[in-house]
Amino acid sequence: MAGRRARRREARAHWVLLAFVLLVVACALLLEGFTRHAVGRSGTSAESASCVPAPDTVRAGGPVIRIDGERTESAALPAKTVALTFDDGPDPTWTPRVLEVLARHGAKGTFFMVGADAAAHPDVVRDVRDAGHEIGSHTYTHAALGDVPPWRADLELSLTRNVLAGAAGVQVRLLRPPYSSVPAALCGGTWEAVRRAGQDGYLTVATDLDSKDWTRPGADAIAAAATPRDGRGAVIMFHDGGGDRAQTVEGLDLLLANLEGQGYRFTTISAGLGLPPEPQAAGRAKVSGIALIWAQRGAHQFTVAMAWVLTVAGALTVLRLLVLVVLARVHVRRVRRAKRRRNRLPEVWDPVSVIVPAYNEAAGIEATVRSLVASTHPDVEILVVDDGSDDGTADIVAALGLPGVVVIRKPNGGKASALNVGIARARHELIVMIDGDTVFEPDAVHRLVQPFADPAVGAVSGNTKVGNRRRILGRWQHLEYVIGFNLDRRMFDVLQCMPTVPGAIGGFRRTALTGVGGVSEDTLAEDTDLTMALCRTGWRVVYEETALAWTEAPESLRQLWRQRYRWCYGTLQAMWKHRRAVLERGPAGHLGRRGLPYLFLFQVLLPLLAPVVDVFALYGIAFLDPWRTLYIWTAFLLAQVLTAVYALRLDREKLGPIWTLPLQQFVYRQLMYLVVIQSVVTAVLGSRLRWHRMHRTGSATDQLATAQQPPG
Repeated sequence: MAGRRARRREARAHWVLLAFVLLVVACALLLEGFTRHAVGRSGTSAESASCVPAPDTVRAGGPVIRIDGERTESAALPAKTVALTFDDGPDPTWTPRVLEVLARHGAKGTFFMVGADAAAHPDVVRDVRDAGHEIGSHTYTHAALGDVPPWRADLELSLTRNVLAGAAGVQVRLLRPPYSSVPAALCGGTWEAVRRAGQDGYLTVATDLDSKDWTRPGADAIAAAATPRDGRGAVIMFHDGGGDRAQTVEGLDLLLANLEGQGYRFTTISAGLGLPPEPQAAGRAKVSGIALIWAQRGAHQFTVAMAWVLTVAGALTVLRLLVLVVLARVHVRRVRRAKRRRNRLPEVWDPVSVIVPAYNEAAGIEATVRSLVASTHPDVEILVVDDGSDDGTADIVAALGLPGVVVIRKPNGGKASALNVGIARARHELIVMIDGDTVFEPDAVHRLVQPFADPAVGAVSGNTKVGNRRRILGRWQHLEYVIGFNLDRRMFDVLQCMPTVPGAIGGFRRTALTGVGGVSEDTLAEDTDLTMALCRTGWRVVYEETALAWTEAPESLRQLWRQRYRWCYGTLQAMWKHRRAVLERGPAGHLGRRGLPYLFLFQVLLPLLAPVVDVFALYGIAFLDPWRTLYIWTAFLLAQVLTAVYALRLDREKLGPIWTLPLQQFVYRQLMYLVVIQSVVTAVLGSRLRWHRMHRTGSATDQLATAQQPPG
């Protein structure tokens, strides 16, 4: 009881961990989208010229605006005083060049920084501060404050204030709203945002002169537009970020040279108005800012990494599909050549022992046994090993009284134990193993043993079909069997690294089985463990596509979960047990150099990354270019559909279930990668998974007549 409670706690803990990881991933992507202007950035202000204007005292006043309660004041710079201001930075290329020009002329400026760019380049922010220049806020994402709701405007200013505190240790009090210009242009939502910011202590800085450097009219035009008239003081707007600012740098140099000769002084906004310097930031603001900088940096690096992972995963997926199709074609040609070669050799008519391990298989055992008795292969011994069933499985078989059928009763010990008992009792060299819920085609046994004409073959995998396919879950599994399992087996056959002969239909030499000590009980995937052991001892394991067996697939998501959880966990156990195959030489090492890396990459690693990839794909649809993301997804789906068509044709199946393939991507695929995550976590925690037996209903037997047509 205590052990079960511990397992439940572990399960809950790692699902909580997965949810936490996905939440962190989602937050990282949202932060990246927000800071990289993919989420909610305004390109231009949407306010029209007819919006409600600011008060006349603001529109007719100076460019620096203070709001204190209901009182609004504005100020302008004195004569012969210029405040050079720079928007849209910091930029790692152009801000340092602007600083060089200012230093050469002994000028000071005020830099209105975009918070996201300040977080990306905190070293440039510190360079601006260390050179004695003033720093102001230009919002966090260059959002038009008049076009966003108040909470978003407050967030833009708060994040920018924190990040500048973390980067330079200053508490900014100057604000320039993006897309603003002269005071007379302040109106509507922008003015309301300025008024709210004033209540929080900000001084809003508009401009007297716009250099229009953002239009790149040429250095001379920039300098001319920024030159004050009649010795007046002015706040002049330039840009040190947001694009190529080569003309800005050149025009600024020309302007400073011209105005120096006219006796102008170049200062910051605060110094020009006689205000005290910007205060130092509080400790809490610094800590928050540093945390935000690191969070943004981490989010960006994670997003870049995920873009590469998604690219590599997509390339590997496409490559896998191509390899599967190419090698399937190679397998078809080899099979044809082998059949011609077999025509020159005696057909295999050796007697066969069929072992049926059965535990509570009352629902389908009769159909299984009757299909074996109907086999066209002569001299078939059928051993039904009842593994302590309590539903009368053995009694059902015994009551049939069919010739050649032997019932062996034993205490419950697991499937591997039942198979070993059957192997010990079998009388023949050729042994076929079949699950208790599986129905053989009449010629399945005969076709399955034909590859044993080659003395190098130690085991043969048959072709498993899903019998109960009327519902969508059954059709999904049918597609998985045909596309995944059977195409994979063709590839493994060609590469001589077959990792699994399925328990539903597999043929073996007794010599090969005894050579590896029989069926091991070390793992829950006894079929995979046994097959890998045979490969490592040098036996060839091949795939016989014409040997057909019909099995009952799980009919509920819960049953499917339990089955695949056992399969996946057992496969991980087998991979770990046979990991030394990677170092082995010759044909015995093909499993380690080909099969195990393939299993690890496509059945472990990529499924582990799948949840994060899915979140990233949703991010792309929501915040990047949705059409590009959808095009890529559609291309992958089309590749899968074409592969499915080819696989179904190879297996002589109708194409009807293809329509369920897109839906499979939204439910079935997610279930399968969650199974992998659960299995890997269970293995890492060192938990021992118990045998999970699927509840049988006999539905595959009921639908067998339809399934064998096969269905559409």
